[in-house]
Amino acid sequence: MGMTTPPRTLAEALRARDDESLAGLLRARPDLLSPVPGDITQLATRAGTRASVVRALEHLDRFALQTAEALAVAPDPAPYDTLLGLLTGDGRDDGEHHGDAGAAIVDALPGALTTLREQALVWGEDERLHLVRTARELLAPSPQHPSPTGLGPTVAEATAGMSPGRLQEILTAAGLPATYDPVSAVTALAGLFTDRARMGELLDTAPVEALSVLDRLVWGPPYGEVTPNPTPPVKWLRDRGLLLPVSTRTVVLPREAALHLRAGRAHRVPEPQPPAVASVAERDPQAVDSAAAGQAFLSVSTVEELLKSWNGGGPAILRAGGLSVRELKKTAAVLDVSEPVAAFWIELAHAAGLLASDGEADERYAPTPAYDDWTELPAQDRWVRLATAWLAATRTPGLVGGQDAKGRALSTLGPDLDRSAAPEVRHRVLALLTALPPGTAPDPETLLARLRWERPLRGASASAGDTTDLRSRIALWTLNESELLGITGRGALASQSRALLSTGPAEAAARLAPLIPEPLDHVLLQADLTAVAPGPLERPLADMLATVADIESKGGATVYRFTPGSVRRALDAGQSAADLHAFLATHSRTPVPQPLSYLIDDVARRHGHLRIGAASAYVRCDDEAVLNEILADKRSATLRLRRLAPTALAAQIDPASLLDGLRELGYAPAAESADGDVLITRAGARRTPPRSAPVPVPEGPPLPDPTLLGAAVRAIRAGDTAATVVHKDTGPSAPGNALPRTTSAETLVTVQAAAMTGSAIWIGYVNAEGAASQRVIAPVRVEGGYVTAYDHTADEVRTYPLHRITGVAELADDQQT
Repeated sequence: MGMTTPPRTLAEALRARDDESLAGLLRARPDLLSPVPGDITQLATRAGTRASVVRALEHLDRFALQTAEALAVAPDPAPYDTLLGLLTGDGRDDGEHHGDAGAAIVDALPGALTTLREQALVWGEDERLHLVRTARELLAPSPQHPSPTGLGPTVAEATAGMSPGRLQEILTAAGLPATYDPVSAVTALAGLFTDRARMGELLDTAPVEALSVLDRLVWGPPYGEVTPNPTPPVKWLRDRGLLLPVSTRTVVLPREAALHLRAGRAHRVPEPQPPAVASVAERDPQAVDSAAAGQAFLSVSTVEELLKSWNGGGPAILRAGGLSVRELKKTAAVLDVSEPVAAFWIELAHAAGLLASDGEADERYAPTPAYDDWTELPAQDRWVRLATAWLAATRTPGLVGGQDAKGRALSTLGPDLDRSAAPEVRHRVLALLTALPPGTAPDPETLLARLRWERPLRGASASAGDTTDLRSRIALWTLNESELLGITGRGALASQSRALLSTGPAEAAARLAPLIPEPLDHVLLQADLTAVAPGPLERPLADMLATVADIESKGGATVYRFTPGSVRRALDAGQSAADLHAFLATHSRTPVPQPLSYLIDDVARRHGHLRIGAASAYVRCDDEAVLNEILADKRSATLRLRRLAPTALAAQIDPASLLDGLRELGYAPAAESADGDVLITRAGARRTPPRSAPVPVPEGPPLPDPTLLGAAVRAIRAGDTAATVVHKDTGPSAPGNALPRTTSAETLVTVQAAAMTGSAIWIGYVNAEGAASQRVIAPVRVEGGYVTAYDHTADEVRTYPLHRITGVAELADDQQT
């Protein structure tokens, strides 16, 4: 059956769609699927709810939203030509919005209208376009919620409740024939304002000051305040209905008059086409890839350095969650970066699952077991994992240092940093960079303008030109973070990043691998107790060097400095002086300087001369003079030491504190076990229990997969068949949506007949929980008090007890298929 009658409701319009179109609606508006609507009517009702319509409007681009706004001020229903006229105007202006702009609107309007139809915001044929009522209420003008178009109410709306006498006075002042019928009076006044010639004649007689008042109101807001004794220009406008009263002190410019002054346009500047993203520089693509690869390697090294600094247990977690400001500053100093950049690296490590809480009573941050697996990967694979985690993360470190809605400070790794729009904005920014030629760095302002066109702001911030909205801030953070992470190089998208976005992690890692420098197996020792690493080092060498020396500076070459403390750290880790001499001789391209050899031997000679154990704690030494020296030192008073024997002292503090205290006094003690053996301190031994990476917070309901969409469409179609089926009113069957009622004998006979003929019937059914429903079934077998049938409502074969069927009715002949 072809549809010859235009749909009268949104439900009828949806019912006329094919399955692919319904699936497109559910894909574009996934909130309609929770739960799956029972039929088309429920789908239409849910699509018209305020929350769902607001979400749909917020996902429109600027021109589609302008089209919806124009329909909100157009008559309902509105012909296509009327809508087009509201967007292009009637040609009476200076031509600014005609010509190429008008042609662009003509070309773009069908696409915008298709978008609105697909999302069930507009329904009906081109001759009768309906904007759904909720969208009209949201976009229509009112004193509390001014229209985005800046238009006010119609003459009929503004004069509702006005006395016939006042209407007659306005008609007389405007030069219109007298009528005491309010409806005729309103029609006459509206006709005047929409008549181009007569409206022009009326405005030709207006004082210049009155025209200035209209100029201030014409593009909105259309409301103005007046005094009890208005000025002559305002009085002239009010007497002729060009300003109509809203209250005793407020007047409004009626919509019909404003449209005449606007030359018929609903919007001052229609924007049918998205603004182009301009470039600020054209760079060599190879140079971009090299710069990005260098930054990618630096990002991997920075995350590794961060987690190494927290190897023995990181900073404590605040009671409210997150990292304290002091700890963030300490971490920034360790990484030699600013605090906002340090917050980014910490959040990135957390998003990648490399960092988490240890879950202890004294809760601290520490690397996870996944960190150890990550360090074993090649550099390019480690970078891919970081980049992938960043793309999907809803955590926004750019918010750190700000305040939440209650005025509380937002801290690194703390609560309230999730912004569900972040992944979508990041992907969109990178997609716009992908569309540019390789090596092109975009202009941030034009990039933001494009993003605002795709998701225009609504409300006061948009009209005020606010550039600090969250999406714009996330976009700017994306540009900065992608440069830090090596997604971009010198402002342009690198080829390995294009591969990551289009092909996947494997291709991105393959393209990045040749650009990352090969790790070195040597350093250059200097006479000033430093070692220079001219490039990245192999992991065993880097780990050992980080144990025996301190990093003094980083960059293209890393400088390590040997100190008594760093050498003692290596000895505490189980190395001997001979081991250190052999290590340096093996991995240095220059001879080992004599001062460095002397430093190692001197520290090793004194290392372990004192022994610390548990009493609460004790100190023992074979040299009594050393113990005497310690007791005589006034600085040791805080250690609360007393002599137990000529070669042993006891302390009232724990061994770790005693160890640190004696080191501060200049000694080199070693910890020992209960058996008298030296305890070796292994670096990086503290790990959290296995932890999963944090799950991003989605923006609204998740996008349905094709399988779910297909099942949902089938269920809605089946439910709609049951709800709208036409049945024969034979016997005492109930009309409308009431359950059919038949006797047990009649039910059995009808079901058996349907099974033999293969026809479908309409039944009422009450399940074990007492819930009643209507169903359309095609019986297959009837035996043992049960009927097995294909249930069109559930789109599957089911078995029903006959005693739970309240009644049956045959379908009308045109419903049998």
